[in-house]
Amino acid sequence: MAGIGFEIRKILKKNTLLSVFEAYGYAGLIGSGPWLLSIIALMLIGILSLGVVLPKVLIVQFLTLITYMMAASLILTGGLQLLLTRFVADLFFQKKDEQVLPNLLGAQLVTTVAALLIGLAVWPILPLPVVTKIIILGAFVSLCNQWLGAIFLSGMKEYRLILVTMLSGYSFMVLLAFLLRDWQIDGLFFAFFAGEALLFFSFLFMIIRRYPGGELISFDFLNNKKVYYSLFFCGLFYNVGVWADKIIFWYTPATSIQIIGTLRASPIYDLPIFLAYLTIIPGMAVFLVRMETDFVEQYDRFYTAIRGGSSLEEIFYLKDKMVQTAQGGLYDIFKIQGITVACLLLWGEQILSFIGIDPNYKTLLFIDVVGVGVQVIFLSILNILFYLDKRATVLFLSGLFLFINIVFTIASIALGPQFYGYGFALSTIITSVVGLYWLSKQFEELEYETFMLQ
Repeated sequence: MAGIGFEIRKILKKNTLLSVFEAYGYAGLIGSGPWLLSIIALMLIGILSLGVVLPKVLIVQFLTLITYMMAASLILTGGLQLLLTRFVADLFFQKKDEQVLPNLLGAQLVTTVAALLIGLAVWPILPLPVVTKIIILGAFVSLCNQWLGAIFLSGMKEYRLILVTMLSGYSFMVLLAFLLRDWQIDGLFFAFFAGEALLFFSFLFMIIRRYPGGELISFDFLNNKKVYYSLFFCGLFYNVGVWADKIIFWYTPATSIQIIGTLRASPIYDLPIFLAYLTIIPGMAVFLVRMETDFVEQYDRFYTAIRGGSSLEEIFYLKDKMVQTAQGGLYDIFKIQGITVACLLLWGEQILSFIGIDPNYKTLLFIDVVGVGVQVIFLSILNILFYLDKRATVLFLSGLFLFINIVFTIASIALGPQFYGYGFALSTIITSVVGLYWLSKQFEELEYETFMLQ
């Protein structure tokens, strides 16, 4: 997201208090935009449907199915997103912008086929009318393709247009759900499908306008001589790791209830983790401004100096500046998330009571807030390692995160309710600590490895 980050940083150059709030506000909304706005939109749809979509269990079924679609779409496309991101970055470096659009369309064709196959595989387990299933299938395909389109938008500089597009798409979804709520659950699903389809085609239009292609479709992104398949598994392991604790809670009988068909939900765990993810907006804003802007600038200066034949003294100096920027960015994220956790510790119970949620969720909410806060730090570590091209290290850390989250979540459920949430929190903490140690080692040997690899 460095392209957007550099544009947002221009706002900070105004050097006013208002410009600081404006810059970090844009950064927070864009950095966490798609999932944040989708969560808010679904909340509003659920509220507006109360008393109209009856019985009330239909609203619960709708929200549960959407959650499963979100999880499945991110897991399905997570690996391809990283694979495609690196491939497109190489195209930009080689000044081959005309190959961007054909490969995006190729990736979306592959994603569409995979999404359709998965959707048809789960078709028999959903006790819903055929028309409803068709709408859900269309929504799932649009959602998967939207994630792929979103990674290209991060390289554009039109951050206001991107934000307005996302706001308009989700506002349209909420408005349509309100107008079609008399159609019961079919109306809600059609509104979700229409909103996601609108966003998908809007993103695609923006990409076509920015990167006109020389051909219609290309599958070069699957060429093993041009891509790094380890990135696919990095994305896959990370996204499965993020959802592993939720899935385990969903399918443990003691912590879940049946919602529709074989699909289950965990009321005791889903609500706190959902609220916790809303607290990472400040951390994502700092991540975009500090890690995806300041660090990228120092990173580019360091490697430009190497390619340009600068003196060893200057290269050492630029490396130190890059390391200091990375350390400062990680510290700022830790600081802002620490403040968020402290505020919730002080006022968490009052906030829960104000929004009508049982204060008994307080302890689990605090644990989850710590977990998602550290997850932002873990994401920042992975981001730096990606820039340093340490794919094997990222693959190990992503696999470690997945493994620890599964093992510790199962153990926490076995130990009882007082330990719920510790599996996810400890998995992010342990992998972040290991990642920081490894990152430190990578920085120490950076110039040696850079020259020896040539």
